Amino acid sequence: MTEFRRVTDDLSVSPQIALDDLARAKSEGFKLVINNRPDGEDPSQPTSAEVEAAARALGLDYVHIPVRGGPTPDQVEANHLAVEQAGGPVLAFCRSGTRSIVTWSLGEFQADARSRDELVELGAQAGYDLSGAFPR
Repeated sequence: MTEFRRVTDDLSVSPQIALDDLARAKSEGFKLVINNRPDGEDPSQPTSAEVEAAARALGLDYVHIPVRGGPTPDQVEANHLAVEQAGGPVLAFCRSGTRSIVTWSLGEFQADARSRDELVELGAQAGYDLSGAFPR
């Protein structure tokens, strides 16, 4: 069972999920799944198409915003909009959860929704070090 790490009431991040984690996500009230992992990083990971089909079969919305390395401004904006328009809690995942929380936090920072210090603290509470993700 994959650990869903709660960041806020509206966002949790996770390492790579398995297809059967989606039923738990649905039962825990998530509305949207964001996949920040590019296809093919690891031969054992399910493809985006497989995750999307399983999510949609359960009534979950799904978006694929693959991030390689650091997120681009377009990826940050797309991720931010997806979370804002989700209509409920979002589960975002990648290999470790780091790209997901960094992409989300940069969107929050750029939208002036949260301060650097608040984002670093939220990251720490979820087990991620975001201290190097923002300009001082």
